Amino acid sequence: MTRSPWKTLSPLNTVRSHCGAVTIGGKIYVFGGGGPDFKSLQTVEVYDPKENRWTFGPEMPTLRSGVVAVAIGGRAYVMGGGFRRPDGTFNFLTVVEIFDPGTGLWSKGPDLIKRHDAPAATLFEKTIYLFGGHHPDAVGGPMTDPAFSFSERLDPGQNRWVDIAPLPTPRFSLSVTPRGDRLWAMGGAGFRDGVFHNYDLIEQYSPAANRWISDPSVRLPWRAAGVGSCSFQGDLYVFGGHSGDRVQDRAAYFESLAGEWRFLPPMPNPAVAMAAVYLDGAIYLIGGRGADGKTPTNRVTAFSLRS
Repeated sequence: MTRSPWKTLSPLNTVRSHCGAVTIGGKIYVFGGGGPDFKSLQTVEVYDPKENRWTFGPEMPTLRSGVVAVAIGGRAYVMGGGFRRPDGTFNFLTVVEIFDPGTGLWSKGPDLIKRHDAPAATLFEKTIYLFGGHHPDAVGGPMTDPAFSFSERLDPGQNRWVDIAPLPTPRFSLSVTPRGDRLWAMGGAGFRDGVFHNYDLIEQYSPAANRWISDPSVRLPWRAAGVGSCSFQGDLYVFGGHSGDRVQDRAAYFESLAGEWRFLPPMPNPAVAMAAVYLDGAIYLIGGRGADGKTPTNRVTAFSLRS
């Protein structure tokens, strides 16, 4: 009998989707997100893989969902996101906060140029890149408001954000992962031209040239907003997401030598808007919403990359 590459791990203490996550010092740190009744969270959870146990860490100074996080220099940069006001309108944030696990302390980072909610962020050559999100002037919600194309980068040496070439296709709940000398901006969703789209789109950004490269032959193997992604040894892995009609349990990787997508064993459960991180030979999928696309979960699963 073939051993499954999937393993179900101890659940989070709090259900949450649209959260940020990083790995530092052999542990996973999860920040904020949308919890029960999709109320924005301020809590931080820390996973120790040796004990298969989650504990709470020092709370974020600012509560928020739709947040992203990137680790650099042993610290976590937590960026963007926001919350819904009591009157139903949105407050999206430019706030950047930095967490140092070594001291357990939070400090304030340089504010984003624009407000981003549910953007994508990644690290490439010691520079943080952030792309798109919900439009900062949103009033009605993601199904009726336009998405955002504005993108920016932070070089910690400069300690300020600089605008870069905008996404060719405005979208939120996308995923961005480095591959070679480019950043692949994958999937996501957006309302444009009177229609709401869940995309299978991949647009490739060149940091060296600060421009987007079009290659319509390379697309995701399914439409996916809120898709999880990671890279490992030059291959790019994607998981789940919402295709418009259902939440996916599919998993696949882009095999670099063949230049094509190959399917993996399905995820144990459909998931969307989960955090995805790589740690010590496995890709962890954390929280997210379940099969109904609405209810946040505390599920944690890991896909083993060890043969």
